[in-house]
Amino acid sequence: MTSFLFDGPDTAPATILLAHGAGAPMDSPSMTAVAKALAEAGMRVARFEFGYMAARRHGQRKPPPRAETVNPEYVEAIADLRAGGVAGKLIIGGKSMGGRVASMVADEMYAAGEISGLVCLGYPFHPPGKPQQLRTKHLAGLKTPTLIFQGTRDEFGTRDEVSGYTLSDAIEVIWLEDGDHDLKPRKSLSGFSAADHLKRLAEAVKGWVERI
Repeated sequence: MTSFLFDGPDTAPATILLAHGAGAPMDSPSMTAVAKALAEAGMRVARFEFGYMAARRHGQRKPPPRAETVNPEYVEAIADLRAGGVAGKLIIGGKSMGGRVASMVADEMYAAGEISGLVCLGYPFHPPGKPQQLRTKHLAGLKTPTLIFQGTRDEFGTRDEVSGYTLSDAIEVIWLEDGDHDLKPRKSLSGFSAADHLKRLAEAVKGWVERI
């Protein structure tokens, strides 16, 4: 049974299920900041961990597996969350690898009526320093309504790089100025703060959820 960390009201019009990135847990500072911002905007957020990350809490230092190998764990998390009762729409997604895994199961879940959309936070379009190793093939034909939030200086995919990719019309990319892979800007250079970007992210998700 999947263990969840919840934020936001039980009666929210949408629940957003988020998985963590490859190297940090579900309660990392960046994941917590996003969850709190979405909750303050009136949404319910459920965070969970893949097995390898949960094992680290018990002293088992397991490396991140290939992303596609944890697809079944994401599907199981959706089922477990549904079993516990979900009010309103269910959106899936995650930070970096978590968002990538969600994107690989999204169309199956969307076609089955299990989810209403997908939100990715810092999508890992390619490994840092390896722009030729793209992780975008399945994104070209994605049918699930999708929001991707990406920092303009994210080493996993900059604005200039992503502009050349073939992405589905179902995908909307929202660029956060000077944001890194955690979507954080350098305030002294960009004029924006991390709080500014989180507020914009939460407001954008809220408005998008109302539209889809």
